[in-house]
Amino acid sequence: MARQDKKTYDLSEAEQRDLFTLIQQGKPLPERYRFILFEDKREVELVWNGKTRDVCTTVLPFQTLEHIDEPRIETKMQSELFDNRGRQMKGWSNKLIWGDNKLILSSLKAGPLRQQIEDAGGLKLVYIDPPFDVGADFSMDIEIGGETFHKEPNLLEQIAYRDTWGRGADSFISMIYERLILIRDLMALDATIYVHCDYRVNSFIRCAMDEIFGRDRYQNEIIWTYNGGAIPVSDFPRKHDTILKYSRGETHTFNTEYRPYNELTAKRMLSVHKGVMVDIDRGTPVTDWWTDIKVPTGPANKEKVGYPTQKPEALLERIIKVSSNPGDLVADFFIGSGTTAAVAEKLGRKWIATDLGKFGIHTTRKRLIGAQRQLNAEGKDFRAFEVLNLGRYERQAYLSIGGRLTSEQRTQALAQKEREFRDLILRAYKATPLGAEGATQDGFFHGVCNGRLVVIGPINLPVGRLFVEEVITECRKRGASRVDILAFEFEMGLFPAVLEEARSKGIELIPKYIPAEVFDRRAVDKGQVVFHDISFVEATPRYVRKSKLAVSIELTDFSVYYTQGAAEAAIAALRDGKSGVICEQGQLYKITKDKAGVVKRERLTKHWTDWVDYWAVDFDYLQRKEIIKVPVGTGVGDVATLEGFEPPQGELKLPEFEERWTGGYIFENEWQSFRSRLNRDLELTSAVHTYERAGRYTVAVKVIDIFGNDTMTLVPVSVG
Repeated sequence: MARQDKKTYDLSEAEQRDLFTLIQQGKPLPERYRFILFEDKREVELVWNGKTRDVCTTVLPFQTLEHIDEPRIETKMQSELFDNRGRQMKGWSNKLIWGDNKLILSSLKAGPLRQQIEDAGGLKLVYIDPPFDVGADFSMDIEIGGETFHKEPNLLEQIAYRDTWGRGADSFISMIYERLILIRDLMALDATIYVHCDYRVNSFIRCAMDEIFGRDRYQNEIIWTYNGGAIPVSDFPRKHDTILKYSRGETHTFNTEYRPYNELTAKRMLSVHKGVMVDIDRGTPVTDWWTDIKVPTGPANKEKVGYPTQKPEALLERIIKVSSNPGDLVADFFIGSGTTAAVAEKLGRKWIATDLGKFGIHTTRKRLIGAQRQLNAEGKDFRAFEVLNLGRYERQAYLSIGGRLTSEQRTQALAQKEREFRDLILRAYKATPLGAEGATQDGFFHGVCNGRLVVIGPINLPVGRLFVEEVITECRKRGASRVDILAFEFEMGLFPAVLEEARSKGIELIPKYIPAEVFDRRAVDKGQVVFHDISFVEATPRYVRKSKLAVSIELTDFSVYYTQGAAEAAIAALRDGKSGVICEQGQLYKITKDKAGVVKRERLTKHWTDWVDYWAVDFDYLQRKEIIKVPVGTGVGDVATLEGFEPPQGELKLPEFEERWTGGYIFENEWQSFRSRLNRDLELTSAVHTYERAGRYTVAVKVIDIFGNDTMTLVPVSVG
């Protein structure tokens, strides 16, 4: 007779029969049997539909888009760290990263940047303020032409934030659970994490963090009582958020903060506590009930940048001062408007900041440049920062092929995946694939849409002149005159010259960017993906007569062709007696509907400069190559998946990496002008730049529009 497990004796014969029946029928077992049949020491556990402790293991190289450093007048004898212009050359550069924080965290955890993090002392403090509001509005109000334009969040933000609640709390907690595990594995053993939440999710997050960090790592539950927002309705008005604090290990930094006594309290303390040591100078320690930090209000407040969920700098200042020391590394993986990074910079901490929203990254970029300028003016230290993303490597991850395959099988599998990806792009573009019902077969073009041929450029490379010339040649062979070119990237300086060349041959080419939303099938299925026309930048060098080596750059034109939503639908939805702003064919219009239902249009974008929010110049673009580190034996941008990588408990052991040139260059942000909420002025001519020697140089000019989208162009200059 086979030995029966001891635990089955806890079950009656009827219960055993019921269990066998349920197993045979493939039905789930009642929850109570889990603790009877299996060893499980967890007394309390948060359970939800789809729960798993599996996390993302994809490791991608980071693409460096930009290096930003306000030149220092005096470098305090640190010539080994700075060049002769006072710009940082070596040492830790802060990281502002655009993209999905799941992929970012997995790539930081086990990629080459992990060594930089450890060399910088390890990640000592994390603060995150995830999107815990099921009804959160992530739209922005943008000032233009004296009016306010309501910018809706892009689809990536909508999908990541609002669809986070697609299954209610299940989908939210799945999202945050995986990210908390990745964050924990990235933290130093003596690090602290603060998670900001409110009544909607604080109980879920508390249980999840007990599981991930351990109940013995729980440190505190901070109550932040804020000003505003309390409107009595059918219950007690809500006036607080919760901030949960956990440590990574047994020890962590804690610098006690004191609240000074006022004069009256100090006198009373001295009289009451005669003969007892009372620290009148320092005051009383700050408790876990924060009532003294107010939300920035008022139109003149310098902190406000227009984000509805923006937190006050004083809140982050307290957290960073208490739980880190100068020089420590601080991170925020839901950076939003950039408060954590701005405060960390002002307090002399290193930082990493990430966000999915491009506009949030742009807002943070401007805020950090402002912080650099302020610190420079005050003669205080600050660090350079880099703008990074996963860019083209995220596309390669989408197309990666796993498993043990022969070279021929891998080639076939990759070709199949590329075809599927192109079909997805065509579906998002609402185009009919060539060869499908109602469309003719064609070897070069991929689809047809509204009577126009559609061709999709290389997935991992920018579309260049040779590709466009091939499109023109194929059009002439077939007698086609209208073509849309879809691409993730176009070579700088390609347009508008090639469009004029095509037009001279009777061919109308319309290049369009493929947005990142095509990676999400939900957006494609809903028909929400918008392909934008490219923008054009025109900049002109202005030579200085008195100096043969000096030049400035003037921004002379910027053209966009955006359309946000259907204008007809927006007008139809507008109530009588109300007004709104729409974007159509590269122009913004204020629409007003009177009480009789008559609609009037007023164009707000009177000049091309109305579209420019920010522009910057790199006076020697080709002097700094983009170098990335990839695992030894792989190619540039290859996708690594480090299954089973464990967080370091002692010596950090990572795969071997080697440096490779991507073929691209890093934009060295040497001069910039941008609008702020309080200052809407924009300089259109850069400061004068003096080269060290005569010669020909390539100047790069980057423009970021009011929606946060960037466009670059190259300008050749010759001096001497």
